[in-house]
Amino acid sequence: MKAINVGLLGIGTVGSGTFKVLSRNAEEITRRAGREIRIAMIAERDVGRAKSLAGSVPVTDDAFKVVENPEIDIVVELIGGTGIARELVLKAIENGKHVVTANKALLALYGNEIFEAAQKKGVIVAFEAAVAGGIPIIKALREGLTANRIEWIAGIINGTSNYILSEMREKGVSFQDALKDAQALGYAEADPTFDIEGIDAAHKLTIMASIAFGIPTQFSKAYTEGISKLTSEDIRYAEELGYRIKLLGITKRVEKGIELRVHPTLIPAKRLIANVEGVMNAILVKGDAVGATMYYGAGAGSEPTASAVVADLVDVTRMHTADPEHRVPHLAFQPDRMSDLEILPMSEVETAYYLRMRAYDKAGVLAEVTRILADLGISIDAMVQKEPSEGEEQVDIIMLTHRTLEKHIDSAISKIESLSVISGSVRKIRLEELNRN
Repeated sequence: MKAINVGLLGIGTVGSGTFKVLSRNAEEITRRAGREIRIAMIAERDVGRAKSLAGSVPVTDDAFKVVENPEIDIVVELIGGTGIARELVLKAIENGKHVVTANKALLALYGNEIFEAAQKKGVIVAFEAAVAGGIPIIKALREGLTANRIEWIAGIINGTSNYILSEMREKGVSFQDALKDAQALGYAEADPTFDIEGIDAAHKLTIMASIAFGIPTQFSKAYTEGISKLTSEDIRYAEELGYRIKLLGITKRVEKGIELRVHPTLIPAKRLIANVEGVMNAILVKGDAVGATMYYGAGAGSEPTASAVVADLVDVTRMHTADPEHRVPHLAFQPDRMSDLEILPMSEVETAYYLRMRAYDKAGVLAEVTRILADLGISIDAMVQKEPSEGEEQVDIIMLTHRTLEKHIDSAISKIESLSVISGSVRKIRLEELNRN
């Protein structure tokens, strides 16, 4: 049977891993796919470097030559970004080629346009590698859990942020020191904004939410809050109360619509996901039939991500000659059956909260604070008042609340900060139990 010809756009970290895995496991992959999958052409700006890796495979510095080559069956886009990558993917689709991509930003921002174009042309866009590296979470959501009504997803889906938080907890270091360490080890970019401010996680969460709930990709409506303002004190206090702080991507189906949010979150230390450390990723998915399931593994890296890219290549090869009407839909639901459920603004999200405030060590402070909370219908689950250091007039007060609407807690915080007995701002971190309910 004729081999499937692959055009590889980019042979950097993931591209080189894809080339190696395809070469090393060629026999096994052919047995699974039913025909040989071979890289027939590579596009890379650094042609010399690409040739040193690719051997006899033709290399060009013009990516459009790959997507316009009539001999190419599948285009693998590993360039990244949302500029030229979008043009190339759409041109590949226009030319009737299937696409495999690891580009979460591209799909989070332009997925609706890309999937619609692919649907009209009868080609496949596969993107397992776009979320959580080597963890097969897309296949699990789209196929393995298809019998379920997905209720919620909560995931550690950015290894850089998880490494920083792990270092802050284990070593008691500041955010800045942990970030410098992550950069020195190559876990964080020179400009780490996408990772530490939750943008990368929000791209991935947007894609998962679309598959879980059958809604269009809507990255612009995702609430995003990073970890750069977290302090070692908050991490220590959370630990003392039996919790750990993780940057979570959370999406839930609730009565009013869909929650779509990324932010630091307190999780009970006894939960498995709370014990995921370093650069590893983990995703909890709650389905009505199966209950809670967890997916754990390497969320980035050359060969872990290449594992997902090659798995997509095998899937596309198997379905290459299948009737497009009988393929698994890109976002799990039939394109004409997508939902228009609203993405809720953060003010309408209900969760529990960790509050930390600096207060003057005077009688009646707690009474004033608890009165404000009670007036807004917010009940307290736990409270700790730390002892003042010698010579200090102020103490830390930490409160855990029961579930309430974000707009209510924000109103309470505004009133608490206006009290003369409170110094500075109140620190708010959301809390999720992540139990099976």
